[in-house]
Amino acid sequence: SLNNFTKKANNVPVVSFFSGAGGLDLGFEAAGFSHAMLVEKIPLFCETIKHNRPDWDVRLNDVSKTEEMISVLSRKIGAKKGFDGVFVGGPPCQPFSIAANQRFNKDGANFKRIGFAHKINGNLLFEYIALIKHFKPVAFVIENVPGLMDVDGGKQLNKAYKDLESAGYSMHQPMILKAQYYKVPQQRTRLFVIGNRLGKQFLAPNPMLKPLSVAGVFEKTLRGVKNHLTREHSTESVLRYMQLGFGDRDKLGRVDRLDPLFPSKTVIAGGMSGGGRSHLHPYIPRTLSVRESARIQPFPDDYVFTGPVARQFTQVGNAVPPVLGAQIADAIFKSFYR
Repeated sequence: SLNNFTKKANNVPVVSFFSGAGGLDLGFEAAGFSHAMLVEKIPLFCETIKHNRPDWDVRLNDVSKTEEMISVLSRKIGAKKGFDGVFVGGPPCQPFSIAANQRFNKDGANFKRIGFAHKINGNLLFEYIALIKHFKPVAFVIENVPGLMDVDGGKQLNKAYKDLESAGYSMHQPMILKAQYYKVPQQRTRLFVIGNRLGKQFLAPNPMLKPLSVAGVFEKTLRGVKNHLTREHSTESVLRYMQLGFGDRDKLGRVDRLDPLFPSKTVIAGGMSGGGRSHLHPYIPRTLSVRESARIQPFPDDYVFTGPVARQFTQVGNAVPPVLGAQIADAIFKSFYR
């Protein structure tokens, strides 16, 4: 729970890019950081953050428009280089994602992880780096999928490191964290790149010895919570789901029944145009609700997702687990501000 974190950061300012529904931002809030501004280009995601945190300065902006972003940020945090706070952001990861490409035939042209050649999202990492180099925050976080390390044989990530080191940043080695070892009841692997301009060493958060199982998620009452609309399945689907063992997959519906003794499989986002998806409940023959999926991330029960149900699933599945974000935030404070 985010309530278990002590707000040690004492309002160190943070600027968030590619904020999505606010998962990483909730983590930094729990650690005591204060949000100077959040930048997100999808209106629905902005609506969700504003609904839950009306006091936060959420901007509907596109990071790829570098000059416009510099102007907007300069008015907010000042034009002087040497921002006292932290920049955090996870450029959209679909071009680097193995999971995204598993939707395609492996022999097809769409299977290759085109990475930085992606016309929409591929260059956003370097647009974000350009903002880091311009404003020179004390520290920054780049969050992504581990596939970012492999694209182009690692050449692009190596270029990013060299760019940031040339700008005066001490870089921590790429850090791959498995969320189930960081108080998250879910198999979710993320890459974090962290640097600082103080010449200090980043002290990474310590993992748990055993992964966290998903059982506790289904022991809590769902009475009165938002985003708990469950899907109505056909009789044929329910009968198939009833025959599945823990951890088994329904091949027709391509959904997995969760095993309560183990972490959940990765919460699925689904696309912005397709239907929302979720795993199967371990005890009930149905798919999970948005709220149940959000608990696996885990988001607080009072954090409400706006928009159609399918897009609520997208917001939950795209997010950095807030509890993992809080541990990263706490480690940044301990490493660079204490």
